[in-house]
Amino acid sequence: MGFARQMITEDKFLGGQLVLMQPRDGYRAGVDPVFLAASVAAHAGETVLDLGCGTGAAGLCLATRVEGLKVTGIERQPDYADLAARNAFANGLDMRVVIADLANLPPELREESFDHVIMNPPYHLRDRSTTSDDAGREGALFEETPLATWVDVATRRLKPRGYMTLIQKAERLPEVLKAMDDRLGSVLVKPLLPREGRAAVLVLVQARKGGRGAFRLAAPLILHDGAEHVGDVESYRREVSAILRDGAHLPLW
Repeated sequence: MGFARQMITEDKFLGGQLVLMQPRDGYRAGVDPVFLAASVAAHAGETVLDLGCGTGAAGLCLATRVEGLKVTGIERQPDYADLAARNAFANGLDMRVVIADLANLPPELREESFDHVIMNPPYHLRDRSTTSDDAGREGALFEETPLATWVDVATRRLKPRGYMTLIQKAERLPEVLKAMDDRLGSVLVKPLLPREGRAAVLVLVQARKGGRGAFRLAAPLILHDGAEHVGDVESYRREVSAILRDGAHLPLW
């Protein structure tokens, strides 16, 4: 089990504070799990469940920013779960990795509850997109388990007053909101715009178990300066660069 050494790259996240082994081919984490992790207002001593953790990017970015967290990652692809566990160990972070399908969690996990559940579910529906020849990449990017199941499992695993936070394509926001029932409230949506004046491509969505607050649509986070991409030059805005390079927190409101 696991990727051969020649099939792995080592990639720096958070300005080198975190180094992740990732498959050279297949699904490779980008900035999305970094934004997800940055948006979680966790505190030392709290517990975090990362559903579909892949190689551990979101959970480990969060554990790097907030010391003293106890993170559990769920990943159904054994090769990726193996890398997540190795990444946690190599970076000296407290992350337990469980190989399981989130729709069929082992009994011991179904008895646990968490302060935070985070997730970066697959963005694409199989009938609307061209799938990938790589099984790992396809499993990460193309939906097999319905989005509603992700939300339901996350809700069940939350402690009362705990927070669920996810990142998803903006076009699928209606599905995310529809999947939430009266167990969740105080819903907050933060759009992520590639540039000023452009439509949102991604959204961060947070809800609280037992929350009773009104729905809130936050001001967007604009990722890049300028009206369009110019050459091979990084154009992240200062606050975005602080999130990606320095591990800064991303306030949702």
